[in-house]
Amino acid sequence: MSRKLIILGSGGYGRTVYDVAEQLGYSITILDDSDKGHPLDSFSHYISDDTQFIPAFGNNEFRLGWLERIEKAGGKPATLVHPSAYISPRAHVSEGCVVLPGAIINAGTRIGKGCIINLGATVDHDVLVEDGVHLCIRCIIKGENRISRCEKIEAGEIIERATRK
Repeated sequence: MSRKLIILGSGGYGRTVYDVAEQLGYSITILDDSDKGHPLDSFSHYISDDTQFIPAFGNNEFRLGWLERIEKAGGKPATLVHPSAYISPRAHVSEGCVVLPGAIINAGTRIGKGCIINLGATVDHDVLVEDGVHLCIRCIIKGENRISRCEKIEAGEIIERATRK
């Protein structure tokens, strides 16, 4: 059975997701309201047993809203992990997430739905990353932290131990 992926969004993040999905061997269709042939609202026409979906929008709330909409319609969210990323077998990455090249997710960490774990981001042990978070390029989340729903941690930012609520 072929693996089909519907990417919602064709902006910068959508192109990044496309690149990872292509490397993972997916057959890809892009939906975007700027593309007259494939508007976002047509997503439900693609729901089938061999098809997964990934909302690829940089806006955290918008991305998470689309993920919820896809799930309510019966669509299956994808989770994409680039082959060069490391995810501990004792970590959990939820559906709708994209883990980009060079990212590290250490033991005991839980990544919520619809998160972006960007290039080279490091998430140390026992971190809770809530739904819709974007961890930007080469940020570092030290152990035992909590990153709140739809928060964005900027490129290169270091989150010290237990500084988040």
